[in-house]
Amino acid sequence: MTEITDVAYRPGVNAPIGMDVIDFAELRSRARRRGIDLAGPQRPDFHHLIHVHADAPALAHTVDFTQHVIPPGGYLWVRPGQVHQYGALSRSRGTIVIWRPGFVTVDPPTPQSPVLPGPSAREPVDLALRHLLADYADLGSMTLEAHNSTLRMLLSVLLVRLAHAGPEPPPSTPADGPFERFRAAVERGFTRTHRVADYAADLGYSTRTLTRATLAATGRSAKSYLDARIVLEAKRLLVHTDRASADVARHLGFASASDFSKFFRRHDGRTPLAFRAEARGTRGPHGSGASSSR
Repeated sequence: MTEITDVAYRPGVNAPIGMDVIDFAELRSRARRRGIDLAGPQRPDFHHLIHVHADAPALAHTVDFTQHVIPPGGYLWVRPGQVHQYGALSRSRGTIVIWRPGFVTVDPPTPQSPVLPGPSAREPVDLALRHLLADYADLGSMTLEAHNSTLRMLLSVLLVRLAHAGPEPPPSTPADGPFERFRAAVERGFTRTHRVADYAADLGYSTRTLTRATLAATGRSAKSYLDARIVLEAKRLLVHTDRASADVARHLGFASASDFSKFFRRHDGRTPLAFRAEARGTRGPHGSGASSSR
């Protein structure tokens, strides 16, 4: 089974600091040079905004076990740390904007589905993208500092346009508010502690404050959000690696494989090994999926 490929940010030679723009052909070329299988699971440490050209075929793209079809003219955002896999990239054409965390302070829309609803909503977004691409290519007309500042602003405009392209604007979540701080803390610590109270103590909030903020931002409690993050990482490791269930349990901070199995079954309805077998299409004749520890 192919391991998850961790992909570090490595822009082109002439790219500005923190952001780059590539087309699908260049992506395939870079992947060949770096020995990356684009159809295999990758975990980048930077943002991807994938745009399929309006006159190109749709592109299938899988993000954390959910397959999306990006239609002609559509967009899809992949967040740093998400595991994603490209479909038949050579059959489509498009542009990918990549940027490091912190390059802009604006987030694109919802993590999984920033696919625009229709042509009428795409025109202002496409205009913002064209403006970004034009300034990206115009490297020599300004100082490097001014060029980077311009690109930060234009990328922010594009992301705000994307966020408001749907029928309703997204809920506002301050970048330094309780939920955003909790989300960042969970990303750093979900393999260390599974208790919301620990995050609340570290951040200087009450558990009630974190729960209210998480409910407002995601529609689920802080504990439910934390548990879902642990389950997602467990699924990534079970499907995309050959680690034994006990190894996955240790990596995720469980005291024992038994505790991990109970936790996973409570949230998914299957044992870790049954989930792995079903996800890989290797379920055994008795429905157990496998008889070994792997």
